[in-house]
Amino acid sequence: MSESGSGPGSAADDRLAPVLRPVRAGNGFEEALEQILQVLRLGLVPDGGRLPAERELADRLRISRVTLREVLKVLQDQGLVESRRGRYGGTFVRARPEPAVGGEDELRRRVEAVDVEDTLRFREVLEVGAAGLCAAHGLGDGQARRLRAALDATRDAPLADYRRLDTMLHLTLAELAGSPSLAAQYAAVRATVNDLLDCIPLLVKNLEHSQAQHGAMVEAVLDGDADGAREVTREHCEGTAALLRGFLI
Repeated sequence: MSESGSGPGSAADDRLAPVLRPVRAGNGFEEALEQILQVLRLGLVPDGGRLPAERELADRLRISRVTLREVLKVLQDQGLVESRRGRYGGTFVRARPEPAVGGEDELRRRVEAVDVEDTLRFREVLEVGAAGLCAAHGLGDGQARRLRAALDATRDAPLADYRRLDTMLHLTLAELAGSPSLAAQYAAVRATVNDLLDCIPLLVKNLEHSQAQHGAMVEAVLDGDADGAREVTREHCEGTAALLRGFLI
């Protein structure tokens, strides 16, 4: 039993029950990170307190221990938790430092300036619709080459360039849907999404997952699989939304 009372069956575990729940298979890393960030931001485990053991967390979230360790590594890198070894070891919540002047204020200003949930849902509607339209109506050879080139540009992109190239891929898909109105609306909502993404760290694990989804999305579009294109695009949008909710909301 941990000193913080976070062992199985403890009162701390009961407090975590409304937040920690099985994640969906498609976005296991992102949704698990979102939920544990919620635990930390809500103060359900106090500063200095210990999170449930890895096995318990993995069981609650229905993810592998490998995925959970990747999530905990992100939290360590962000200075939110620390790992201790030994008999009384585990993952402990660190006291959050005072924010730098302007840093936390700027983040809050950006979040408060937009309706985050509305932005994320509108983005999902537009992207899912664009992918479905492209797949259903088909792309010409030149259009298919443009889409593949946009996808290829995101592969092995330096971190500093990734978000710009990722944006270009999604803008290309919106443009190829054949609706100037949809493309214009998507460009506007994507600008807002990028403002929010700039407030959170670039996570290599998430980028690897996004790249796999990008590839599946493009292949479904080029294969004319409208249902598949819509589904993988929806899953992709939900993964990004989970990260933003975890860090910002």
